[in-house]
Amino acid sequence: MNKDARADGAPEVGRRLRELRAERGLSLSELARRASVGKGSLSEIEAGGRNPTIETLYALCGPLDVPLTALIGEAPGIDGAAHSGMRTVLLSVRHLPAMTVEVFRLEFPAGADHVSPAHGDSVREHLTVVAGRVRVGLLGAESTLGAGESVSWTSDGPHRFAAVDGGAEAVVVITTPT
Repeated sequence: MNKDARADGAPEVGRRLRELRAERGLSLSELARRASVGKGSLSEIEAGGRNPTIETLYALCGPLDVPLTALIGEAPGIDGAAHSGMRTVLLSVRHLPAMTVEVFRLEFPAGADHVSPAHGDSVREHLTVVAGRVRVGLLGAESTLGAGESVSWTSDGPHRFAAVDGGAEAVVVITTPT
């Protein structure tokens, strides 16, 4: 989550992360290892002293087997930033009997090239480009889409979101089995 997010963002993410880790019986060291996140960084996030990037949050979601909103909360408008400058804004989250459905608006400045880590078994993403052009999909199998075009994939491996020829905007629907 970035500085534009709610003021209580970092402490709330830290609290949720700590609770999820404890529920799963994982030590700080073990979660750090599984997520490929530094133990010191993870400790700072749990203490609420660090705002994690989208990359770090998704790296933690995989080993915890939870959707992103389990860490960031479910209030529409919560936003986050990736190292590449890509910005995410939560539009909606729904908990259905068989899955959690999250809807995010993605904003790409010119040159944004974001690689997201795997999200876990059977997590699906469906992306529709709203404006501009986006290169998206599992690494090595990306497609370039223009406004109005869509693509879906299973997010069980690293995948790319990149702006092509300037800025772009898209909507992504992520379904995570419960």
